[in-house]
Amino acid sequence: MKKKHGFNYFESFINLSKYSLTSAEILHKILTDFKPSELSIRVKEMHEIEHNADLAKHVLMNHLVKEFLPPIEREDIISLSQEIDDVTDSVEDVLLYISMYNIKILRPEILKFTELISSSCRSMHEALVEFQNFKSSKILHSKIIEINRLEEEGDGLYFNIMSNLHLTSKDPIELMTWTEILDRLEKCCDNCEDVADIIEQIVMKNS
Repeated sequence: MKKKHGFNYFESFINLSKYSLTSAEILHKILTDFKPSELSIRVKEMHEIEHNADLAKHVLMNHLVKEFLPPIEREDIISLSQEIDDVTDSVEDVLLYISMYNIKILRPEILKFTELISSSCRSMHEALVEFQNFKSSKILHSKIIEINRLEEEGDGLYFNIMSNLHLTSKDPIELMTWTEILDRLEKCCDNCEDVADIIEQIVMKNS
């Protein structure tokens, strides 16, 4: 259900999700080759992506204000664009917390989480590509199911890492620090599922 003339909201959703995917892939790359001395630079790079995503969302909102008849309900456009933006924000938060808590050594399980977040953002992006043709797409539903599956995998990973953390550490500072970071990691997957839920709701209302 593309808009044939004027601003294309569906392409804008796809564009916003590219920022989420890029930020997730960069986060995984930064932590795979973790260099604490370069964290301040990497935080600035990540913030630039988040800032550009905000600008892209503002462009969408500015068009929506002037739009006489959007292709789907205004509230749905606002909600979906905000949820996609929240994914990018939550990915940035992971790096911010690692920097803020002055982490020098990563727990090795964290890379499993960042890889999972990258997969979630990739599936979200693919779902939004399909969303622009939601009335005829044969695979959109399977993309939504995949995002939900990855979120459940994230829940299990969170539980396992948190359990291992409390088994291997009794230092209250370390426990508090890594609990905060793990909460941010899990939130990335939760936010991707929120996007999938809104897509599904929009499809149901417009089918």
